[in-house]
Amino acid sequence: MVRNSPGTTAENNVCQIKWERKRYTLPPPAYPEYKRTAGVIFMARIIIDSGHGGSDPGATYEGRREKDDNLRLALAVGRILEENGEDVVYTRTEDVYQTPFEKAQLANQLGGDFFISFHRNSSPEGNQYSGVETLVYDRSGKKFEMAEAINRELEEVGFQDLGVKERPGLVVLRRTRMPALLIETGFLNTDADNTLFDQEFEAAAQGIARGILSVAGENVPIEEDTPTGNIPAGETPSGGERLYRVQAGAYRNRAYAEELLYQLQQEGFPAFIIKEDGLYKVQVGAFRQLDNAVRMEAELRQKGYSTFIAS
Repeated sequence: MVRNSPGTTAENNVCQIKWERKRYTLPPPAYPEYKRTAGVIFMARIIIDSGHGGSDPGATYEGRREKDDNLRLALAVGRILEENGEDVVYTRTEDVYQTPFEKAQLANQLGGDFFISFHRNSSPEGNQYSGVETLVYDRSGKKFEMAEAINRELEEVGFQDLGVKERPGLVVLRRTRMPALLIETGFLNTDADNTLFDQEFEAAAQGIARGILSVAGENVPIEEDTPTGNIPAGETPSGGERLYRVQAGAYRNRAYAEELLYQLQQEGFPAFIIKEDGLYKVQVGAFRQLDNAVRMEAELRQKGYSTFIAS
């Protein structure tokens, strides 16, 4: 994300529904349903978003691309949250592009309790500014509490804390129906911030996760049986980072892929497009447990889609 100065943004956006758990009704779940039983305690569902991707590299500096740093850090933080029992869902796990509106729509369909978007900052000139800032719709509620906690943790790592800033114009902060924040983890075109990002990467990921868990890690009591919007991703399989996705189509013509993508998203499925082997592949979900991918595939086949599981 490009800045004219710390705290200003070039992105434009649209409308916020303030989050209160009991004041809105989520769309029907797209995934196979399972019940949260009355009186049982569950952890939060956290939507992890990697900014930019695909044809949109975000900020660039001496061959470094923001979209790559965003994805790497988002996946690292997501793993830590999963290890701590949180229900984590990713907007992307590969180098694909989604519009901010698609990201917000996906988060709402999945019924997230929190939305965390990962970005890096950039200034008009190299080495002009340094530090981290976290953006929120407004400075209130759990999102603000979490944003402050994340900034404190990153300051401990060595980043300068530029504060928590209000950005009501950002789509992913306005359109999401849950506490949402956007983390700017240092300036991509500042050498000192890049050194911290690379050399203290694990410490930064752990710090961000601690900041999230300090607010989201409280157990959430469920007052009545409620279908959830997503199957938990589960634990990372030992020995690798394999993710299972359900493929619904592959086309040489992108327009056909986008038509299928739109259809799937209209039915509530978390679909996306990747370009691979000269084909535009339409895939749904990204799961660490094969069983969850199988359940997603069964749901898609019940609706008439021809699918297979890719990994």
